[in-house]
Parts: sequence; structure tokens; C-alpha cells
Amino acid sequence: MSGLPIDVVLPELKETLRERISAVLVAPPGAGKTTRIPLALLDEPWLAGQKILMLEPRRLAARAAAGFMASVLGEKVGETVGYRVRMDTRVGPKTRIEVVTEGVLTRMLQGDQALEGYGIVIFDEFHERSLHADLGLALCLQSQEMLRDDLRLLVMSATLEAEPVANLLGIAPVLKSEGRAFPVETRLAAHRVEGRVEPAVVKAIMEALNREEGDILVFLPGTGEIRRTEALLAEQGIRTATASAREETTSNDPSAASWKSAPAKDIPSFSQQFGAGSDSLRQPQRIRVAPLHGSLTREDQDLALTPCPPGERKIVLATSIAETSLTVEGVRVVIDSGQMRVPRFSPRTGMTRLETVTVSRPSADQRRGRAGRLGPGVCYRMWTEAEDAQLKSRSTPEILEADLAPLALELAAWGVDDPAELLWLDPPPAASYAQARTLLQQLGALNLDGNITAHGRRMGELGLHPRLAHMILQAIPLGDGALACDLAALLNERDILRGDRLADADLRLRLEALHAVQEKTSPPHTVDLSTSRRILAEAGQWKRGLDLKQSTHTEDVGLLLAFAYPDRIAQRRPNGRYLLANGRGAVLPTLQNLSSEPYLVAAELDDQGSESRIDLAAPLDLETLKQHFAAQISDEHLVEWDSSTQSVKARKRERFGALILRESQLHDPSPEEILHALLQGVAELGVDKALPWTKNARQLQQRLHFLHRADPQNWPDVSDEALTRTLPDWLGPHLYGAKNLNAVSRLHLTQLLESLLTWEQQRELEASAPTHIAVPSGSRIPVDYSDPESPVLAVRLQEVFGLPETPRIARGRVPLLLHLLSPAQRPVQVTRDLASFWATTYFDVKKDLKGRYPKHYWPEDPWNATPTNRAKPRN
Repeated sequence: MSGLPIDVVLPELKETLRERISAVLVAPPGAGKTTRIPLALLDEPWLAGQKILMLEPRRLAARAAAGFMASVLGEKVGETVGYRVRMDTRVGPKTRIEVVTEGVLTRMLQGDQALEGYGIVIFDEFHERSLHADLGLALCLQSQEMLRDDLRLLVMSATLEAEPVANLLGIAPVLKSEGRAFPVETRLAAHRVEGRVEPAVVKAIMEALNREEGDILVFLPGTGEIRRTEALLAEQGIRTATASAREETTSNDPSAASWKSAPAKDIPSFSQQFGAGSDSLRQPQRIRVAPLHGSLTREDQDLALTPCPPGERKIVLATSIAETSLTVEGVRVVIDSGQMRVPRFSPRTGMTRLETVTVSRPSADQRRGRAGRLGPGVCYRMWTEAEDAQLKSRSTPEILEADLAPLALELAAWGVDDPAELLWLDPPPAASYAQARTLLQQLGALNLDGNITAHGRRMGELGLHPRLAHMILQAIPLGDGALACDLAALLNERDILRGDRLADADLRLRLEALHAVQEKTSPPHTVDLSTSRRILAEAGQWKRGLDLKQSTHTEDVGLLLAFAYPDRIAQRRPNGRYLLANGRGAVLPTLQNLSSEPYLVAAELDDQGSESRIDLAAPLDLETLKQHFAAQISDEHLVEWDSSTQSVKARKRERFGALILRESQLHDPSPEEILHALLQGVAELGVDKALPWTKNARQLQQRLHFLHRADPQNWPDVSDEALTRTLPDWLGPHLYGAKNLNAVSRLHLTQLLESLLTWEQQRELEASAPTHIAVPSGSRIPVDYSDPESPVLAVRLQEVFGLPETPRIARGRVPLLLHLLSPAQRPVQVTRDLASFWATTYFDVKKDLKGRYPKHYWPEDPWNATPTNRAKPRN
């Protein structure tokens, strides 16, 4: 076996693990860490014949790593080196190295917290920061601390920031290895890619076929983009080949099952579109397209990984699965769309959706490095220099954005209530974790104390999302266990219907098509056969494990979905849209058979906007809902204010979450309930609009407000806000037995406000805040208390002749603000100091008024003049 860069650090790594129980290794792609290190550690003395457990983030990488290590030993997989992945295990009695995927590691830890028989756990590609990798490391650290002080932990990564991990492992040593990579020329786009990325990718592919040597590895965000790119390449005469003759669908298109020699087409090139290089054309070549993603069969995945025969080239269309761990033989060119698909969980809605995001800088660099494994290479990037400068420095760890229900169930099974009991690089967000535990309680996995139940342990043993595990376990006593397994496997995979997805969301159609594939009859729709067979294989494994008989009926699909998604049981609204039990709105995108169903269960929604689009659903009968969810249905007696009729309504309801299943009139509400609802109506309308205010009532309120402001201990607060807060105290006794606002309109509000005062306060009210002030002319002038800080007396100037001082209120403590008016009732002076006005300003005012009102009385001596409420005093 030829030397690899990792070989240089192997002696140091061995020495470190002899002295320490933890270490961190940083080595770039191509260094050989995945396949070299487990073999190098086999004979270490501290291992003492125990096994090596290596965690890989993906099934494809786990199988490939195990296969390569076995070939190095000249053995078959399952002898010294084996693997355990979902639905596929190859280990034997002599196996010393087990390569496992993340969910498998968690199951092994739950079965044996001490991991007896294993001497080291290696976390490969830890920089991907998957939820299960973070969980696995946290559990291993606690096991190491409490049960196995001899258990070694080795964290390996290509781009990881090593210091935080080293600190988490107890200041573990950090070892670094140089990579072996040839130079890679990077070509950026001259212009931003608008719209879908596939046309630009195909142009880059054609350019690379014309200009470059070797195979091409194309990174695309998901299987949808891969299929569309395949179709565009087929238009150029470049077909897709698979190990199974590419039997993708039930269509009879012969070109879908073959590949052929094809010349490079003279289409607009990457250089023309993106400004890089020339556009020389090569001779016709034998070219095949090989998709690479996690949902393909193992044979088809292997076809993408193996080198081409001489004279052939391949174009590998891959998701981010090809970023790390895997070596795609023969690649000299990488074309990077710059996008990847990640799950995003919304605590607000409780739903997870796949979101296409821009890759981070480390991911982009890892992708580019794939072109330099065998020799100098080229990387075409579908983004501009400006966009390149904005790439994030790191990817967001999945634990911060994922659905935490599986994590919460695993921790409960481990015996941990609070995640803070474990060590994390990034602890689970509190809101998402609390929501996950609430869901687990709703599914019966946790009791009211938060401890795991027997049902919860059985859910955890199935290794499925808690929703799907609960669904299967609930279905078995009903005789629907086999159907539930089919449904769970179907929901775990991408949609098997081609082209019909948005036209019809009915999950029963998918099950019928799946069962047609199983029975080898013609399905009624265009079906993805490869995915269908994988679904059937996975469902079959669960059925065998649970000893369930095969079933193809679909009558109870809605009920089974309701077990899994009780929060997404939906009720049809009058406008044709739906209301979910969690309170969210939802809508079917097109008119279809399900559109008339009064109740649905939405298995998949897009979580966009105020109303989510329902992508997958099944109908649910109301009586079935009541029968199986009786414990969650509550009876409500509601006596509440109805703003539309301005009256109190009494209703009796059956409620499931936000859904009102049945409503009828409540005939015997108590008077207290009616009164409470009526007062709510007054508060909702506002006391300023709901109460029968008169001029006298408002003046009384303002007078009391003036006194309360000056002496809040002895005078009540009767502001609108205070009256609203105390409605039951002062208004409630007068509305007992009333049902609408008519009774309110008949109230005498002045009397009600006066009733808030004692007899002594009523007497003091007249003395301290009189309604009127008598002026020298004999008139009684009303006091304006609308501004409690400054009550106003607006009086004609001629009526206060002879008044030496400003009138006062509040037992002489507060001077009134005088608005001295002209004969036309317009202010000519505003003052609190009448004496000063007579002495100074009056004479200027008199001169002006005498000119405008010459027939009126304007004496030279205002102190001794005769006051009058006429133009001139009577003789």
C-alpha cells in the first residue's frame, strides 16, 4: 500500500493514545485518515483485543470505508473489518473494526452504555456537526467519565476548529496532518446566476468536456436538481447509466435506460457565460452520467464511485454526500453549484422543511479539493467573486436548527432530563428542546413528570423518528401494523410519484402505487421504481422485526397519520382552507379530491407564509378522531362577549387543540359568567364608548381626577384606565342579570361615580373642586377641569372688574388659570395673577378693546369699576 500523508503522524497518534484517552486529529481530504488510522491502531497494547468503533456520517461512506480497509487486508467485508448501517449489517465473529453510521452508534450506546468490548470510538468527519454525531460524542463522554475511564475517543476532521473540541475532551492533544493535493485552478462566474442553477451547470459541464481531461464531479443541492440536470444533459445526447439499466420510472423511454457516445455540443460555453478561457471543441467521446446521492441503490452508488474504462468519461451528479470521506475515482474537474440542502426546524410551527442554502467556505474548499486528488485539476464555481467573499466561515451545527424530538427521546432513554447534564460543543436550544419534550408527552413517550415511559422505550428501540415509531406501535393492536410500516418508510423517503406531487397530495395514492410495485402490477401513476423498492425493503425489515403480516389496505391511513401528527390534524374552513390543530393555517395548492374533505391529517407542509401548503395528507373521519383521541378532546363551556352582535353568547364546545369539533348553545350559564362576559365587552369597546357619558358625568370625572392627582391617598382614581381595571367593583353590581349593552345605556353614570365617594368626600368635593365660581358680575362661571394640572376659569373681562385677586380652589391651594375673554368670547389674556394684570397689562388691553368695542364699558380704574355681564353696567 503506497504511502499517504497521514502516515507521518501515525507514530505520534499511537503514542498520544497510549498516554491519553482522548485526542483530536485534523487532516485534510485525501490524507488517508478514514482508512489508515483504524488499521494502524489494531495492534495497540491498550486495545487489548477489543474492537474499534468508527462513526461515519453517511451509509455510503461507511460501506466504502469498510470495503477499502477489507481490501487492504485481502479480506471480504465482515471478517476483520465490517460495518453496521441502517438496513444493512456485515460483521462477523472475527470483526475487530466496525464502521457504523450515527443512528447505529446511538442504538449501541443505549443498549450498552459502557460499550463493553470496544476500546476506542472514532468520530470521522466530525466537522459536519450532525445532530447524531454531537449526541454520540456527548453520550460517549459521559460513559467515559462514569463507566469507562479506559475508553478512548478520537475526533477526526478535515476542517474543524480543533480547540473547542479539544477543550470539550478535557484539553485533549491536537494532531495535524498535511494533505496531499495537487493544485486546483478555480474559475469563478463573471455574472450572478439568476433563476435555477441547472442550465448554468450544464453549460459548465459542456465547457469542461471540451477543455479539460478526466471525469467531472458536479455538486448539486438535491435529487430534484440532479434529475433536471440529467434531463438537460440528455437533450445534449449525454445519457444516464446505472447498474440496473436505469429503470427509474414506469415510462417506456428507451433512452432512459442507456448511455451512448455523444459529441460535445456547440452550446454557449462556460467561458462565454462566465468569462473564463477559450472554447475549443474536442472529438466525440464516450460519456456517461452517474448520479450519486443517498437514496440510490448500493450498486448505482458504486457505479458513480468506480473509475471508467479506458476511453470513457463520466459525469457524477452528486449531493453533498461526495464532499467528504468518499473518493470518486478519476475526477479531475469539480463543478460546484454553491448550494446544499439542509433541514430547518421551526419551533414556531413545529415543522421541519428542507431549505436550499449557500455552502460555507470550508464546504466550498472541500468540494474544490476533490479535483486535486489525482493530479492538477479545475474547479468551476457557479458564483461570482463578490459572492465568494461573502461565504460563511463555518456551517451551522445541525443541533441548533434541527427537530430535537429524536434527541429528547434519546436523552430520556439515557436517563437525562436536562441536556446541561452532558457536555456539548453547542447545547440544544432551550425553546426547541422544550417543544420536543412537549411533543413526546403528547405521544405518550414521557409521563407528566418528564420521565420516559415503557411506550417511550419501545419507540426508541425502533430507531425511527418518535412520531413514526409511535404511529407503528399504535397501529399494531388495530391490525394496521404492516400498513404503518409502509407508511413510515414512505414518509422517510422522497415522493415516489413523478409529476403528480403538486396535483394531488393524497398519500393513499402513493400507498396504492407502492403496493402495485410490490405485487408487480401496473401502478396507476408514473412511479419512481428505485425509490419504491427501497421503501418496500425498509418496510419489510420493520415488519419482520415486529412479526407483522403483510397488508395492502389503505382505509386507515388518516388515522395512522393522526397518531404520528396529532398537531397537524386539519379542519376545513368555510373558505376551503384548513386550520391545523396547532393553530396554523394550511391550504391545498390545487383543487383535488381531498379539497372537499372536512378533516385531513397533513403529513408534510412547506411551512411558508401565513398558510402552509399541504404537500402530503390523508382524510380523517370525525367519528374516528373522537374514538381514538377522546383523551385529548376537551369540553368547554364558553360564556363570552360577541362583538358582532354586541351581546353575550353562551356556547358549549368540543375542542381538539385549536379545532372546534362541535358547538351548540349553552342554555344555563350562570349569572356570574354572563356578568363577566358583559364586562369584558365593555372593556373591549372601551369605557369611553361603551358607557353613557353625559356632560355632567365627564365633568365629575375630571373634578375627581384633579383631586386624585393632588391627593392620591384620599381620592379615588376614576381615569378611563382605572375604571376599566375596576369594572367588576363599581359597574358589575349594577349589571347583574343583563346580557347586552342596552342595560349599560340606561345607567346614570354621574350617580355611579358619586357612589364611589363617602358622604364626607362628597361634601369636600364641592368645597375643593366646585363646578362653578361666582364672579363679581353675579354670574356663576363653570370651571374646566379637563387639564387636572391647570383648571381653567374662562370669563369675560368685564365680569371681574373689582375682583382684586385670582379665584382659588382646593381650599385656596390652587389658583385657577384665568382666560379673560373679549365681548366676542375670545381670550385676550391668560393669567394666574389677576392683581398684576390690573396693575400693568390691563391698560394696553383696554386700549385695544376700546378700539374694537367702542360701545362697551372700559373703565380707567378696574379695581373699583362696576362689573357687568352686559355691554355697560345698569344705571
